[in-house]
Amino acid sequence: MRRTKAGLASEVFSFFPDCMRVHVCLHAPFEGLAGIGPWLKGRGARICFTRFFDGDLAPAVDSFDWLILMGGPMSVNDEAQFPWLIEERRLVSSAVKAGKTVLGICLGAQMMAKALGGAVSKNREREIGWFNVSRVDGAENHPLGTCFPASGEVFHWHGETFTIPPGATHLLRSEACENQAFALGRNVLGLQFHCEMTTEAINEMLEGDADGIGTGRFVQTPEEMRDRPERAARLSLLLDAVLSALAAETARGV
Repeated sequence: MRRTKAGLASEVFSFFPDCMRVHVCLHAPFEGLAGIGPWLKGRGARICFTRFFDGDLAPAVDSFDWLILMGGPMSVNDEAQFPWLIEERRLVSSAVKAGKTVLGICLGAQMMAKALGGAVSKNREREIGWFNVSRVDGAENHPLGTCFPASGEVFHWHGETFTIPPGATHLLRSEACENQAFALGRNVLGLQFHCEMTTEAINEMLEGDADGIGTGRFVQTPEEMRDRPERAARLSLLLDAVLSALAAETARGV
């Protein structure tokens, strides 16, 4: 039987009691939670952070219920330059094995893919700006695939890509990048794109990583990225759908 919106909301809120513990891994000062923060706070979650760029250590796996991995300008393969990438990869592996809910965005998704046995390499195109992603055939049959429309515009900022890790389900693709999202079970989700972006977060990215924009067929100018602020408003609806689906499916699995 199909769940109603009211039923889904009830499931999500029941899974977010005041003691729900969410741990967030940050890799750059200009890539924060953006729209995810208000969503979590509105559901009474307790949020803690590891700021790897400030030398913070990874948390103990038993200290959180959800693990969220945000983006960053480095590559997950830059372990010689950023040794904490090894520590974070072990954290992800341990969290998944422990049955934690794990969400990775951009670099975070690449970290998840590598931790789960996939590979990360240079994508054939840089993809930066507003471009569509499309649902892979059959993805609508996965519990976490149902929250994505057949096609929709999202925000991108990446030059690398991941392979779909063993046992995971490929959910989304784009013209520039074949692997845009994967799910492992009902509580592990990796997104190459950004669905958390607000107008303020986009401006922070443009200021903090201006040298990383580059050029290419799928690279917009800063003016194009800032154009039509209603795009961020629409993106917030997708973010709510994604987080609500992840929370509901996690609740159903515990």
